[in-house]
Amino acid sequence: MEKQILDMDDIEKILSRISDEILAKNTDPSSLIIIGIKKRGDVLAKKIAQRIESKEKKKIEIYAIDITFYRDDVQLKAYKYVLKNEIRFDVADKNVVLVDDVISTGRTIRAAIDVIIDSGRPRSIQLAVLIDKGGRELPIQPDYVGKKIEADSGSVVLVKLKEVDGEDRIIISNNEK
Repeated sequence: MEKQILDMDDIEKILSRISDEILAKNTDPSSLIIIGIKKRGDVLAKKIAQRIESKEKKKIEIYAIDITFYRDDVQLKAYKYVLKNEIRFDVADKNVVLVDDVISTGRTIRAAIDVIIDSGRPRSIQLAVLIDKGGRELPIQPDYVGKKIEADSGSVVLVKLKEVDGEDRIIISNNEK
């Protein structure tokens, strides 16, 4: 069974609010780097950066990262070495805003933080998520949350974005037959 929890208008309002909250906390946008986790976090990061740029009239550094080989269930250290050498951004003394679509256990975010730390030592790492599903296994909490939902561990939150899926909406699926 599927239930829509957010539509395109809701997502746009949330992204505007999160952008405003990021600006309120980071008064110097020139110190910001926004990094999105592929495959949908990077799309959201770009939208947030565009909103901040529009308000501040300043270019914001934006990057996308793939955390596949940093996951704790992948034990391929050689790939981590290769990826470390392909990181093309410098986070030294910057305020990094890490963006993802959904946070649940916190393991994806932990892997993304490892990628960021491999590129240098940022002043801070802040986390922005569209949906907070709960169910943490690690002590990681977002700084900016679009919507917090109560969902059991068997539920799946599906974020659909026009740039990836052809539509903007968020649904929750309970896998009931």
